[in-house]
Amino acid sequence: MDDLVTVDWLARRLDDPGMVVLDATYLPFEPDRDAAAEYRAGHIPGARFLDLATLADTTDPRPTMAPTLDQFTKRMAALGIRRDDRVILYDDSPHRTSARAWWVMRLFGVERLAILDGGVAAWRAAGQPLERGDSLPTPVPAERTGFVTRDDAAIRTLAQVRALVDDPVEQLVDARGAPRFSGAEADPRPGVASGHIPGSINLPYGRLFEPDGRWKKGDALAQLFESAGVDPARPLVFTCGSGITAAGLFFAAHLVGRDNAALYDGSWSEWGADPTTPKATA
Repeated sequence: MDDLVTVDWLARRLDDPGMVVLDATYLPFEPDRDAAAEYRAGHIPGARFLDLATLADTTDPRPTMAPTLDQFTKRMAALGIRRDDRVILYDDSPHRTSARAWWVMRLFGVERLAILDGGVAAWRAAGQPLERGDSLPTPVPAERTGFVTRDDAAIRTLAQVRALVDDPVEQLVDARGAPRFSGAEADPRPGVASGHIPGSINLPYGRLFEPDGRWKKGDALAQLFESAGVDPARPLVFTCGSGITAAGLFFAAHLVGRDNAALYDGSWSEWGADPTTPKATA
């Protein structure tokens, strides 16, 4: 199964055994929208609501940190998902949050995993049907889900990123828009400084997509990394505001074969709030 699937591909396979479709919409800065209510108003038939906003370490004060193994396993058990299921993710978020769900699920060993190219907007545009209400899964016992470990090698901590400022053996790439990266625009979170991590480069996640909302591919996607100044010889660490859109860069790097990558999960919401970390502007 490819990392991106089309509407036609998914429409033909909705009823396949072991197929799980998940709505991974997350709307962190859209106070007038409710992801759960929108899911109930119309979703891909049979899709389950992942509730990505709460699929996080609820014991950690930092926003949307990756869940623990126990937290993840309990959510998958409640959704009736096993490690060997074939999982298709989609969203209806301006932040393309299915990429964050893809990154989280990869942490716990889900391998048969893909994103619906263009999300639910492409599904609607193709005239495919939507289903109202809740698609109620059949829960499975947590011990039968098959999730036994979390791959922390794909996560970078504050201490590890501090070390990269002095010894940049891995290249930091920031997914935020240029005004926030440069410091020209204030951070939306109270108490968080403006600017970026010294030595990081900027590749706004919005550039990853075609005008119709589908992912760029092949040479067009590889050219984005080259034009941004990404060094092909160095491993990559992606960052953003709170680890959400950085996952879009992580997924894009995977699409072009750059799997020597990790994600700084605390991102700028942690770095910018810490008075002891260096900040760069311009």
